[in-house]
Amino acid sequence: MPASIADGWKTAEPESSGFDPGALCALIDQVLRGDANIHAIVVERHGRLVAELYRRGKDRSIWSLFPRDVEFGPTTLHDLRSVSKSIVSLLVGIARGQNQLGALSTPVLSFYPEFTDLRSAEREAITLEDLLTMSSGLEWNESAVSYGSLASDETHLYWVWTPARYVLSRPIASPPGVRFNYNGGGTTILADVLGRATGTPFRELARKELFEPLGVHDWEWVGDLYGRPLAFAGLRMRPRDLAKIGRMLLDHGQWQGQQLVPADWVEQSLRPHIGTGDGLNYGYQWWAGSVDWRGRALAWSAGFGNGGQRLFLVPELDLSVVVTAGAYNDPEMGHTVGRLFQEIVATVHD
Repeated sequence: MPASIADGWKTAEPESSGFDPGALCALIDQVLRGDANIHAIVVERHGRLVAELYRRGKDRSIWSLFPRDVEFGPTTLHDLRSVSKSIVSLLVGIARGQNQLGALSTPVLSFYPEFTDLRSAEREAITLEDLLTMSSGLEWNESAVSYGSLASDETHLYWVWTPARYVLSRPIASPPGVRFNYNGGGTTILADVLGRATGTPFRELARKELFEPLGVHDWEWVGDLYGRPLAFAGLRMRPRDLAKIGRMLLDHGQWQGQQLVPADWVEQSLRPHIGTGDGLNYGYQWWAGSVDWRGRALAWSAGFGNGGQRLFLVPELDLSVVVTAGAYNDPEMGHTVGRLFQEIVATVHD
């Protein structure tokens, strides 16, 4: 059973939540005894925590050069890496719901009047929506190289003085809105635009508009060399608190009766907007796919992060699953966590 701590969660027995308890417990036990460097699993359904696991494992924070052993538990923060991007999308939706941001068709360069030297027909065609769907058309090399490598354009975001200029000055590779190309630089710009449009520093916006209303008080958004939040990868949270975000999304943007994110933004951002070329789809900083359940293909949405960080949502089952892990730059961990998610879904019997 999940731990009972004062964080706003209620718990439930797996059987009463529609799981095969023997199958779910056996699966959790298998992970506990296995070799995969998985640190935590949190399973939530119908607004109650059903199962959780924490274990000791090697981990490396975003600024660390070497891994270290960490004893993880319900109150331990964990790197979310690129799940951070999905949280940025929620903040974009909140700002739009408060009429502080404007239409998604707004050209990105309109927020940067100082970048007069970057103005061209091609760059002025890039919109906020293009950044959200990672289809800006800007040349960007990230997914084909290891994170932290100098060959990755993302690595430069840790120290460049003007990240927005660095991103927007990249060569044009294709028309915007046409081709998916994974780009953390676009998320960096979205976060910067939020600060410019709302007049509120990014961390303060996240705290005030999202985390505090969720009852999330212990979190960190790691900064770059100058202390500015690394919007694309710097968020650290408790897995149980990430599960709160999952529950809020399954409840169409509501948490305990309060509408935190507009319901239409939740629907719009989670649905597929562009194919990623590997059988998956992408929404507004959220991944989308399907999982087999009793011979049916059920849609899922997810935040993905390097190393095995995941927040999976299966709306038709009213189910969310959080996984954290420490296998950074290991593509096999993504497959391992994907299989684990499928096996958890298979334990739901109604």
